[in-house]
Formats: sequence, C-alpha cells, structure tokens
Amino acid sequence: MYTNPPPPSTKRLPAVAVLLALLATLLGTGWTAFAPTARAASLTEVTGFGTNPGALRMFRYVPDGLPAGRPLVVAMHGCTQSAAAFDAETGWTAWADRWGFALLLPQQQSANNFNSCFNWFEPADIRRGSGEALSIKQMTDRMRSDLGSDPARVHATGLSAGAAMTNVVLAAYPDVFASGAPVAGLPYACATSVAAAYTCMSPGTDLSPSAWGDKVRAAHPGYTGPWPTVSVWQGTSDSTVVPANMRETVEQWTGVHGTDTTPDATDTVAGYPHAVYHDSAGRPVVESYSITGMGHGQPVDPGSGAEQCGTAGAYILDVNLCASYRIGR
Repeated sequence: MYTNPPPPSTKRLPAVAVLLALLATLLGTGWTAFAPTARAASLTEVTGFGTNPGALRMFRYVPDGLPAGRPLVVAMHGCTQSAAAFDAETGWTAWADRWGFALLLPQQQSANNFNSCFNWFEPADIRRGSGEALSIKQMTDRMRSDLGSDPARVHATGLSAGAAMTNVVLAAYPDVFASGAPVAGLPYACATSVAAAYTCMSPGTDLSPSAWGDKVRAAHPGYTGPWPTVSVWQGTSDSTVVPANMRETVEQWTGVHGTDTTPDATDTVAGYPHAVYHDSAGRPVVESYSITGMGHGQPVDPGSGAEQCGTAGAYILDVNLCASYRIGR
C-alpha cells in the first residue's frame, strides 16, 4: 500500500510538524497537434518572478523553438517530491515536446513545510492575492510575459498536496486558469488547519454540492467569467486521501458550474470507469477517472507507445494508464 506523508505545516506549528512527520515515517483539455523543432535541454530554475509571498521556487521546461501563443501547464508535485522528479516521472516533458507547450513546476521548500507539501490547508496560502496561491500566480505571469503563452490556455494539475493546490489556484484565479486536473486531491477549502486537513484526507468531509460551490465562489467574490473545467482522478484503494474526496471534488465543481451530480456520459478507459458531466449548454465541464485498485499516487504507463508515459516509483503507480496523456488531451 502506498502512503504519502501527511501535510503538517511548519510555518506556525513546528513542534506539531516534527511529530506528524515522524508519524508519517512510521506509517510509511483539448490541444491541437503540434510538432516542435527540438527539445529543451533541461528543467531550469527561474528567480525574480514577483514578491513570492509563499517563498516557493520556480522551475520551467520550454521546448526549444516554442513559438508564442502556445499553452502553459502548471504541474505541482506531491509531498516529499521535487519539481524535477515529478516532471520526469509523470511524463509531462514528453507531451510538452510532442504537443508544443511550456511547463511551469512550482516547488515547495522544507522551510515552509517539513515534508515539502504545498500548504493547501493554510488560510493565508489559499486566498487570492496571498501566500502560495499568489506565488504560483506570479510564476504564471512570468511565464506568460517571457514566452507569450496563450492566456486562454493556462492549465493546472498536481498530485496529492499538489492536487489540493490545483483546486486552490482554480478557485482563487478562475480568471487565469482555464482548466485543472487534481490527482488524488481534496476539494478547495476543505481544511483551514492541520487537524482539519487530516479529517479531510480521511475519512473525508461530506458537504452538499452547493456548499462546496459556495467555497469556490467566495474565493473570488463578484467573479462573473467562465469557471475552469476540471478532470478529477482518484484510486479506489487510496487510504491516504480516501476515495470519498473524488466524489466531494466532483460535487464542488459541478456545483460551481450549476450542473447536477449525475453523469451525462460514462465509459471505461483502459478498463477504468470514466464519467463526464455537462453544463446546461451541453458542454463537458467536469470529468472523473476512478482507478480501480490503485493506491495513493499518479497513474502512469511506462513504455514507448503513443499513449504511454512515466516511470513507476513512490506515488507514481504503473496501472497501464498514463494520466498526463489523458489530462493533456
């Protein structure tokens, strides 16, 4: 069974953070085809991207010769991971090269969180104009300024704490992000303390779709533009972020889009249940992938096939389905 260390905050509760870290140790959307002319040499760090109130680090991957007007994907790692490892293991670099888009990879620092988790449960880090959420937005602004990325095709994804932070930036900055894909994550504003974070992770927090939606709407009061479309991924055997969180996340975003929680289309992908929810105009706005038997992690399918990706490891799980490929499509 895979487990991901829990998310203690060291910003305000260092003693609790150390204790929880010790316990953790014991517990153990549509892009057009594009063929770039070459590949970028490596992931590079960028400094000077704003006030950076969340004290995060910024890394990016840009295929050589990438023209202006291409999409931007923001990919956020899970606890104990780094930007470079998450980039290499999940396959996003290969799709950046193949489809022609830029990758932004924020990285947490241990000084902010003992286990290098994004602080998705800290009120100051999940508000618009504040903390880590603002740092990620400032990184996005820097990418758009440097590369001329298409402002209408900025997308976010992440694993575990990075998935929770994906929901944070979608809620706080719906005017920036067109879509997002949380993998093994939690609904926006599910927790505003360490203790509540554990409850959210397991057994989960049960709210109505309207109550979940109200949390998102409150993140940017008065916003009247389009809401991000969302692809929600979860393993059915995840004991760290329990599967109930997929249901609650779907309810949150269908609530925001004003649709019900009955899927309008269902099928299977690589044998796994897939559901799609349409808004009143018939547009697909939320989807879910339920990965039968998978624990806590990101689905990958190592190999050289057209739809394969990734390298299996801790929290990067070979289930014969490449999540980054499906999310990218």
